[in-house]
Amino acid sequence: MKKILITLLFLIGPIAYGQSAFAKAEQLYRADNYEKALVSFTKLYDQDGDNLGVIERLGDIAGHKKDFKTAMKYYQLLVEKKPKDAHYNFKYGGAMGLYAKSSSKLKALGMLDDIKGYLKKAAKLDPNHIESRHALSQLYCELPGIVGGSIKQSRFYANELLKISPVDGYLAHGLINEYKEEYEKAVISYTKAIETGGSLLTYRKLATVYENKLKDDKKALQTLKRAQKKHKDIQLTADIAGLEIRVQMNE
Repeated sequence: MKKILITLLFLIGPIAYGQSAFAKAEQLYRADNYEKALVSFTKLYDQDGDNLGVIERLGDIAGHKKDFKTAMKYYQLLVEKKPKDAHYNFKYGGAMGLYAKSSSKLKALGMLDDIKGYLKKAAKLDPNHIESRHALSQLYCELPGIVGGSIKQSRFYANELLKISPVDGYLAHGLINEYKEEYEKAVISYTKAIETGGSLLTYRKLATVYENKLKDDKKALQTLKRAQKKHKDIQLTADIAGLEIRVQMNE
């Protein structure tokens, strides 16, 4: 019995320490203190290279620093360890896509099948995975037809989003409408997103279409004022003031 107790203490000790150290590193990460978080998570990784939470955070930190090649390295480890995890497949495919965007066109084309493959796998593994469907909708929307782009496929994933999370579906359709320069339709989609979700992002999307695409500063101003009224804890004063000046100048 004594030997068992000693064994348990030795096992529990490092785990408890590791959890405490992870919590401190996580606190740094959530405070956007990525340099210090990187040091802390690297130490944890050196102690236990199989800790999936640590590996994921190292990939996340690299992503925040726009070092997508390093992010890919860590996310690939996650996929190798848990190939049927939708979240890990999404992160790996997403990081690959961001890395491809900063690479040469030839290199990006060579990565395209893998990017699609991991994102589609994430969507297949989890029928309710929102992020992978957002990424696929945007990818198919922005890709030229000659390399596999398809508005039809983009709409397909946007429609899947509508079933899972209506606000995300409307945002995805709004993006497609913007890409097709159908700005009035984009207004309808983003307005529905506001009615469904009402996050600051939904208001900003609508205001941006009014301001930059339809050149209607008055409606952009009205949208931001509505956003400020709903989200009182977020300061939009500077944005609103700039639009008010422009509206007054044009009157």
